[in-house]
Amino acid sequence: MDQKTTIYDIAKRLDITAATVSRALNNNPKISEVTRQLVFETAAKMNYKQNRLAQSLRSGRSNNVGVIVPRIDSNFFASVIRGIEEELHPKGYHVIICQTHEDEARQMENITTLLNAQVDGILMSVSDVSEENDYVMKNVVDKNVPLIFFDRKKKMEGVSSVTINDFEGGYLATMNLIEQGCKRIAHLTGDLSLEIFENRNNGYRKALLDSGLEWNDEYVFQTKSNVEAGRKAVERLLALDTPPDGIFSSSDFAALGAIQELKERGVKIPEEFCVFGFGNEPFTFFMELSISSVDQSPLEMGKMAAKVFIEQINNTDKVKIEKKVVLTPQLHIRKSSTRTK
Repeated sequence: MDQKTTIYDIAKRLDITAATVSRALNNNPKISEVTRQLVFETAAKMNYKQNRLAQSLRSGRSNNVGVIVPRIDSNFFASVIRGIEEELHPKGYHVIICQTHEDEARQMENITTLLNAQVDGILMSVSDVSEENDYVMKNVVDKNVPLIFFDRKKKMEGVSSVTINDFEGGYLATMNLIEQGCKRIAHLTGDLSLEIFENRNNGYRKALLDSGLEWNDEYVFQTKSNVEAGRKAVERLLALDTPPDGIFSSSDFAALGAIQELKERGVKIPEEFCVFGFGNEPFTFFMELSISSVDQSPLEMGKMAAKVFIEQINNTDKVKIEKKVVLTPQLHIRKSSTRTK
């Protein structure tokens, strides 16, 4: 049987210490990038295989972090994951990605699976808002595994979160429509039991109130975040006795569907009808009729969630860290809500 290559064999080949080889293989920031790369290349040539299990038993850490998102096929969540990975990889962590598909049973299963895999932390955007299954998340906290919410969060003691100011985003987007002369503004919202959509809806209502415009219950539609939902919402809105002349949508995808339906019905955008979305998905600025949208800063959100995790995992104090980071939303005002004056 061939003898396995050890870190001492690599150290001898490169004429460096075994400790340096070990630090390089574990992405220790104290090791230069040149040395790290040289060690990795030499280890590959010598067919060296790290014993991750033995390492984790010695350190008490797996160097794996779980990330749970509703779905990865959106620019927002993909960008958040990228931010998390870019922040954690240089520090020697690997990311395990799970999707819930907005299914609470899947969410519980993901959390349990990650705990069984002995991850060092869980960063997640929640799908389940019911308190019935909170015990699964509390189990994470009770095991002293850092749990950080991003974007969608729940109010839980001992859990940090990184979000944007959704209230301000909803307020500013609606105010932009009002400034463009819209008097009857509809709102396409997501699930109002989720805090992010509740806050965007509250921002929308506050903007109407501050501008002296009447809030109309018929103008608020709870929709899914997809194109078809936006189209159907416009069908119903235009069938009202007094249809709206503007839409603030909590989803860029629903906003896109709304615009498609309006165009098919011969409604001129933005002259007769203005639309403002939320998320700043790439398609919003590539379209011929670019869509105004609120940027959620997903890359920054991911990096910040990772930094909060690092702070918690390195915390040696007995007092638990609980941070509430709130990022400022950025408006991108484009053709769909800009009337020529």
